[in-house]
Amino acid sequence: MRERVGFLGLGIMGRPMAENLSKAFAVVGFDVQEARLAGLDRVERGGSAAELARTCPVVCLSLPSAAVVEQVVLGKDGLAETLREGALLIDLSTSLPSTSRSIAERLARRGISFADAPVSGGEEGARSAGLAIMVGAAPPTFERCRPYLSAMARSVVRVGEVGAGNIAKLVNNMIVGAAFAVIAEGFALAVRNGVEPDTLYRAMREGWAGSKVLDVSGPAIAAGDYRPGGTIDMLQKDLSYARTVALECHTPTPMTAATLELLVAAQTAGHGARSQPALFELWRRPEGDGPTS
Repeated sequence: MRERVGFLGLGIMGRPMAENLSKAFAVVGFDVQEARLAGLDRVERGGSAAELARTCPVVCLSLPSAAVVEQVVLGKDGLAETLREGALLIDLSTSLPSTSRSIAERLARRGISFADAPVSGGEEGARSAGLAIMVGAAPPTFERCRPYLSAMARSVVRVGEVGAGNIAKLVNNMIVGAAFAVIAEGFALAVRNGVEPDTLYRAMREGWAGSKVLDVSGPAIAAGDYRPGGTIDMLQKDLSYARTVALECHTPTPMTAATLELLVAAQTAGHGARSQPALFELWRRPEGDGPTS
């Protein structure tokens, strides 16, 4: 009989991760948005978060924010109260390191292990089990986590104790966010000087500017196709977490601050639910782009 693993949060990233995990384990999924439970191939439907906690020795979370993670785990009737002694909780969300540490401390009092294990690779990486997972956990907990994480990822690396996984993920997204921003402004500069986005992308992609972010941004900008995947709202949340951590430890992050301002501007302009290359739209003229006179 295959081991039961609970999975809470079946959104853009969680659903394909749960499907991949179910190839190796008996996965029981739950999401507060009932529509997300429809059409699951191999994942059994769970009735509630509490049901998963009572019946599964391992539970994974894929939730939208640190506040939601904290409420689900530490709130009234949360997982901290319903998980059994000896259980393992793996948080795949991008959260605040301080939230992860608080959760780990609370769970440890009841003999429950915890790892913060945020993921990078976007929706495509989640679908193909090609994610990179950055893990914060004690070494024995990491070894216990490894089989579950390996079912969803190409790379699984322990970066330190609890909280370190989220530090690594926030740094990852600082770099990714700055790349999205400079690509958007660079493509805007090119378009205003008569260079087409698809031509620019094909010219640059094999040079030093080539990157996964360019491979996502170039075609999206050329086609005006900003369907998520990841969104501007999600990236803005992550960079705001990075700035919070930086301020706490008095580390200057001017590039991240500038990128965060662009993301907020894009949200204000109505692009928050679109994919990150929609930052390009901040430079679009009402009459359409073209060469300057």
